[in-house]
Amino acid sequence: MRAALLYSAAGSLLLSALTGAPDAEDRTGAAERRGTAVAAARAKAAGVDFGPCPDAQDLPGRMQCGTVSVPLDYARPDGRQIELSVSRAQATRKDPQNDKHTVLRQGALVHNPGGPGATGLYFPLIGLLPEWKRIAAAYDLVGYAPRGVGRSAPLSCKDPKQFLTGPSQAPAHPSEAYKRERIAKAKAYARGCAERNGGALRHYHSLNNARDLDVLRAALGEERLTFMGSSYGTYFGALYATLFPAHVRRMVFDSVVHPGPGRIWYRNNLAQSAAFEDRWRDVRQWIARHDDVYRLGATEREVLRSYERASARLAAEPAGGKVGPGQLHGAFLQAGYYDDQWPHRAHALSAYLKGDAKPLIEQMEQHPEAAAEAENSRAVYVTVECNDAPWPTDWKVWDRDNTRLARVAPFETWDNVWTNLPCAYWRAPRQRPLDVGAGPGELPPTLILAAERDAATPYDGALALHDRLAGSVLVTERDAGAHGLVGGQNACVNGHLEAYLLEGRLPGRSARCAPHAEPKPTAPDRAAGAGGHIR
Repeated sequence: MRAALLYSAAGSLLLSALTGAPDAEDRTGAAERRGTAVAAARAKAAGVDFGPCPDAQDLPGRMQCGTVSVPLDYARPDGRQIELSVSRAQATRKDPQNDKHTVLRQGALVHNPGGPGATGLYFPLIGLLPEWKRIAAAYDLVGYAPRGVGRSAPLSCKDPKQFLTGPSQAPAHPSEAYKRERIAKAKAYARGCAERNGGALRHYHSLNNARDLDVLRAALGEERLTFMGSSYGTYFGALYATLFPAHVRRMVFDSVVHPGPGRIWYRNNLAQSAAFEDRWRDVRQWIARHDDVYRLGATEREVLRSYERASARLAAEPAGGKVGPGQLHGAFLQAGYYDDQWPHRAHALSAYLKGDAKPLIEQMEQHPEAAAEAENSRAVYVTVECNDAPWPTDWKVWDRDNTRLARVAPFETWDNVWTNLPCAYWRAPRQRPLDVGAGPGELPPTLILAAERDAATPYDGALALHDRLAGSVLVTERDAGAHGLVGGQNACVNGHLEAYLLEGRLPGRSARCAPHAEPKPTAPDRAAGAGGHIR
């Protein structure tokens, strides 16, 4: 999925030290840049008062929590303030290879996991994993909930009690009546966002997420930022690199959103739908290779027919009254993101077609207790993407483009439309996407990580960002498609990440890593029905 600040007791500050690229002010607004400088100065003076986390009883390790105040509107830094929730695990300073050695602390490593709408508050817990011990020794691991997410001035567009509505449909080729129904829902959702959030709604967008990141940097006492963004986090990380290049120490872009202004966000979603068709084929081919385990078909086409039989059966009678075709589709869409889910999804599908719906229900039902969090995440996703850029406002454009695309890529196309269609009827003003980029010498070297077959953020996004950020180095996991490489299963990728974060060392040129190992199948209960293929 974008100079140090001087502050004296008298409150004087050097605004010129906060300027990034010389023309950035002209492109994004002088008032917002001045407001960011004012907010960062205040944050630097205030710091972060870290203490126990609100849900500390459920959190292992040394994680602490605090808040950082940022302006709702950077053009009015003295106006309404909102608080971002921040978490931290301080650098252990302990060499994991030798407890007697003390490791030099290198500052804070801030992470955003993507979305829009995902929280990074639990990121510091990653330091408990063996693979992260060296990085956790050198860095304070810092996570946060971006504006709108969780406790950070949360957005809501719909009553959470009405958000999870039980079994749903997922037609790959929807009827005109179904389209009219979804248009009405999109209009109602856009109206709900406007009514529930008022005038504040317009201030939740990627440019403000980048500005918030600079205020967080200052609050942490960092003159220059070390940042790791995944998926959507790569987009506003790239915005940050464009706006504040002098404030960058090291940046990792993991699974990259195409940053081209013309791709944000309508065309990026079309590209994502096309890429998911290939990834869905990868999933089916893997299941077919393990037909001796799952009995869903020995070819990807046979596996597709098994999936379609299950979907039709669920349309007629939802499993347990809770899981319909929409839930089945959503579960396999998630499998397109993360291949470690393939064995569990295949097992649930196999068991269901053999007469045991329990694994399917356990994996795919929607839990009411998670409704508030899911509704908040969805509200932030829609709000940020709708605010970030112009979208087509004529349904005929959406219908034309996606009808054409669905002929060759039916798996995700229409689901993607229904997710984003509120943007056609959005009431808040739109931002003009920034033309991301940094010329030679403007930005320290940065690291880009991407998998060739990633569907959520297609590989051309990494190539585009690499072209736009002079001095960046691209590390590719070839012939693989898991979304999010940081801290994953690929030792080659992880080695490049460690070398960069700990030593500032990058390959001399872009590098390629062999793919990580495919997941191993999990055998279903043979008592559920061995023998021939499922009919």
